[in-house]
Amino acid sequence: MYGREVPAYTTLVEVSRGVNTDVLAREGSAAERLGSPERVTAERHGAIRVGTPEELFQVGQVFAGFGMHPVGFYDLRDASSSSVPVVSTAFRPIDAEELARNPFRVFTSVLVTDDRRFFDADLQARLEEFLARRTLFPPRLLELAARAEADGALSAEDAEEFLALATAAFELSPEPVDRAWYEELAKVSGVAADIGGVSSTHINHLTPRVLDIDELYRRMEARGIEMIDEIQGPPRWDGPDVLLRQTSFRALSEPRRFREPDGSVTTGALRVRFGEVEARGIALTAAGRAVYDDAVAEVDRRLAEEPSRTRVDVAAQVWAERLPRTEADLDRRGLGAFTYAVVEGARAAGRDLGGADVHALVDAGLVERNPVVYEDFLPRSAAGIFQSNLTDEGSKDATLTGSDRDAAWISGVLARPVADPIALCAEQRERSLAAVAAHFGLDAAHLGAVALDPSTPAPADLDTRPHRQLEDA
Repeated sequence: MYGREVPAYTTLVEVSRGVNTDVLAREGSAAERLGSPERVTAERHGAIRVGTPEELFQVGQVFAGFGMHPVGFYDLRDASSSSVPVVSTAFRPIDAEELARNPFRVFTSVLVTDDRRFFDADLQARLEEFLARRTLFPPRLLELAARAEADGALSAEDAEEFLALATAAFELSPEPVDRAWYEELAKVSGVAADIGGVSSTHINHLTPRVLDIDELYRRMEARGIEMIDEIQGPPRWDGPDVLLRQTSFRALSEPRRFREPDGSVTTGALRVRFGEVEARGIALTAAGRAVYDDAVAEVDRRLAEEPSRTRVDVAAQVWAERLPRTEADLDRRGLGAFTYAVVEGARAAGRDLGGADVHALVDAGLVERNPVVYEDFLPRSAAGIFQSNLTDEGSKDATLTGSDRDAAWISGVLARPVADPIALCAEQRERSLAAVAAHFGLDAAHLGAVALDPSTPAPADLDTRPHRQLEDA
């Protein structure tokens, strides 16, 4: 559906597959370190935007019918210089086996209509009145979603209907857009207009995963497709890839029908949708995120002192100074998220393993270390891509106070818990350590002890709540 609506997306998928095929041929099994070719080829994240808490609750029910859970809290309102009046979560699987099979995610944003930095009282009232009149998700879709969640299955006939209704709910509507209303909202924020200026929701972008995002960027430009100015997130460097790197082609001018103030219907165009691509790295622990946040702040500081330099060059320099250059060191310093598994056939016979930690077992060839893929998002990167695809920055009165929003607020709206990405990774690690400890008859707590670098804040001192992610890039 999205390929029909945005043909350049099909090109993006084609180029991504070509890059992945070439990387796999060149690097072999090393290229599969963060996922099998089947997983990487199937992998997508989508992005949608809704306008009200009720719409967020309903879309949470739809995704729950597909086994997708809210993970993480992202506040984009302060993550960009542009006017982006939304907070977000991401719906995805959380079971490791389900993630390995198909880690589909949907980054879902909701308007903060009572944030006075963006909307005065009059505009808030009219916006909320407009949003209250629309229905994004039909009752039958919500009924099937609730049954799928409760029963864990649907009949074949109902499953087909569920899939068809869910897909249709995110299809671009042919209904004319009220030009005057849309343009009034666009003066505040292009994102607000895309959400609250139309009578339906739609896929804002759909994102394949690529194994070499720099090569993808070059190949897309070689095809004459305009890309945003830079790749968002960590820099390319010669150490382990961490977290998430993203880029996109610029939003395309799409024909849309408009209702004019005199009631006539005309044809015009909007630029709101784009094609994004991502490269995923190793998830970081709470301590790792602290090091990462400090590195990003240092990049910002150096750029302020030397504005003639590029962010890419400065970031690569800072990364080389502050992040470990190997997976083993990332793990030993307690910065990266890893799981462990007993090597097939490994036995402790004849060895004294009483004082061994898991790193010693890895070094001895008894245990293998496996990186945990970063499954989530970075607010500054998301906001950067949003900003790169806006026609203007909108308006924002920074002298006013914003409305409080956090993970607890989204959890209350959804009536379901919002998982902490860092905690999910820690749980994976602990489960794997327990299995290794049981195999060798060792103490799991001692086995998993890490020696933190002296410059790394102690985990007990870190704020690991989901909204801590506002500081990342």
